Amino acid sequence: MTEGRRLSGPHWRRVMAALANNDARTAYAQIVLGTDPGDVLADFNEQRKNRAIATLLDSGLVEPNASGGLEAPASIFRDLLSQQSRQPQTGLDRFMRLGRIERYPANVAERRELLAWIAGEAIKPGEQLTERQVNERLLSYTDDVVLLRRYMVDFGLLERTPSGSSYSRQE
Repeated sequence: MTEGRRLSGPHWRRVMAALANNDARTAYAQIVLGTDPGDVLADFNEQRKNRAIATLLDSGLVEPNASGGLEAPASIFRDLLSQQSRQPQTGLDRFMRLGRIERYPANVAERRELLAWIAGEAIKPGEQLTERQVNERLLSYTDDVVLLRRYMVDFGLLERTPSGSSYSRQE
C-alpha cells in the first residue's frame, strides 16, 4: 500500500449494499435469469427501475452488453475474491483488511505512516472540506470516522479551522 497500490475492480461494500437493496436485488435476479431488458422490474415506475439498475451498474454487478441489454458477469465474484491477500501481510497492509482499517498500529511512527497514507489517498493538499465531506471520504477506510479524523488532526495531517467548520490537508 505504501507504494500507492490500490484495490482495483469492484468493492465488496458496494456489491453488498446493492444486494441489500430489495429493488436492486430483484432486478439483479431477473437479469441473471435472462429476463428481457424491457421486462426487468416491469411493475415498477421508471424512476424506481432506473435507480435500481444504476445501483447495479455502479456496484459492477451488471454491465451493458453489445446488444444494449444488461448482463451479470460472473467475474465480479472472482474479482472480489482476488482482492483477498493470501500472502503474509507486511508494512501498512498488516493493519488493513479489504482496504479498510482493521486496527490501528500501537507504534506511533507506524500509526503516523498509516494516517499519512490515508490522508494522501483521501484528501488533496490545500483542499478545503467541510466536516461532512471529510467524514464521507474517510468512511471508505473505517466506520469510526470521528476517531480517524481526530487522529489526523492530532498528528497534524489535517488542519481544522478554530470554528470546526472546515478541514484542509497541508501541502
